[in-house]
Amino acid sequence: MTASPTILWFRQDLRLHDQPALLAAAEQGPVIPVYILDDDTPGDWRMGAAQRWWLHHSLTSLAKDLKALGSRLILRRGKAVETLRALVEDTEATTIHAIRHYEPWWRAAEEELGDRLCLHDGNHLARPELVTTGSGKPFRIYSAFWKGLQEHMPPAHPLDPPSSLDAPGQWPKSEKLADWALLPTKPDWSTGFAEDWTPGEAAARERMADFGDKAVAYDTARNMPSEEGSSRLSPHLHFGEVSVRAVWHSLDRRGDTETFRKELAWRDFTDGVVMALPDYADRNGRDAFDVMPWRSGQQAKADLKAWQTGRTGYPIVDAGMRQLWATGWMHNRVRMITASFLIKHLLIDWREGERWFWDCLIDADYGNNAVNWQWVAGTGIDSNMFGRIMAPLSQSEKFDAGDYIRQWVPELKNVSDAAIHDPEDAGCRPKTYPAKIIGHREGRERALAAAKAMRG
Repeated sequence: MTASPTILWFRQDLRLHDQPALLAAAEQGPVIPVYILDDDTPGDWRMGAAQRWWLHHSLTSLAKDLKALGSRLILRRGKAVETLRALVEDTEATTIHAIRHYEPWWRAAEEELGDRLCLHDGNHLARPELVTTGSGKPFRIYSAFWKGLQEHMPPAHPLDPPSSLDAPGQWPKSEKLADWALLPTKPDWSTGFAEDWTPGEAAARERMADFGDKAVAYDTARNMPSEEGSSRLSPHLHFGEVSVRAVWHSLDRRGDTETFRKELAWRDFTDGVVMALPDYADRNGRDAFDVMPWRSGQQAKADLKAWQTGRTGYPIVDAGMRQLWATGWMHNRVRMITASFLIKHLLIDWREGERWFWDCLIDADYGNNAVNWQWVAGTGIDSNMFGRIMAPLSQSEKFDAGDYIRQWVPELKNVSDAAIHDPEDAGCRPKTYPAKIIGHREGRERALAAAKAMRG
């Protein structure tokens, strides 16, 4: 008699290596791996368009890897809780195994599924509930969180995948991935994605190995847009194609890699923030900013559009926004510059930028995206001061972004190194490139005046 199967519920953990839920399910007997495309449970935070492109290819890779283990990936679309309950009834599965998630909608779904759901830790260096203050509350300041995290470090070493998986006596029906229409067609704006990215676990592990030797230079190289100093692991980590503790241990015996390790830990920190403040992506962390006089009206809408399309007249800002649209990713230093420009120079609500990044980024974590935007805006519980306004022109020159600008703003490809950061001021702005939509000093003074008005 065939043993009752268990269900393995994949979400943002699309891998076989270091997959505790997979190993636990395999130990019980036959396994039914399932991915559910749920656009209802997340509400307004359904997966963005760029992430859907990645998901299509990542699921294709995962299905292939499962097939090599003698298994298959079942695809369903609908509300996750209802779909899983129906699968349990149809297959007579005894247990649902899954890796724990911290987005508010997933936490609610996990609670609704009750005792039949068996959760495992696998997407964090340490379980966020365990890294707390002396009073048992989540840390709100990253420096304190990093110190507290050390009590739980190093993380456990990653687990090997099973060599095979037992199949159930009968497979439930699966939808076809192509029917989900995750890939853009009319128009296909993703042509540049495939040039930069290869989704899937194999590519994630290859990138992890490749970055190991470069990690010691990360502290400096990560700030240079014209260099390949970033790990470019963020989308792989976002989709869980590689575990964060596998990346952590890949840096062992590599020299001083603390700066990059802190970036890995930041992801844990942001999940702790949204665990404590589930609506952090929609609400100011500091109530004082609820009366901030953000700009609105037609001119603000036009300025937002110019920012989104990389037509602000600030070369470093425009290069970043065009890179984002073309590749689904943006250099980390430039992310801060573009965010600061929208919030401070254009005085547009940070949530407008957060939403744009959510739709355009392939690595837009709910917690990470929200905490990062509020950090730049000065509205967050742990954030920069609003009065600290990044100067995009001097930032561009300081971090030698000339070649980066030429790559993404071809109108400026023939501008000299001396003028590339501010061709308008140098008197050599090409006619095809827009003038600045606002002067740096004018934008700065307007932002400071708005902050003063907010304080009353």
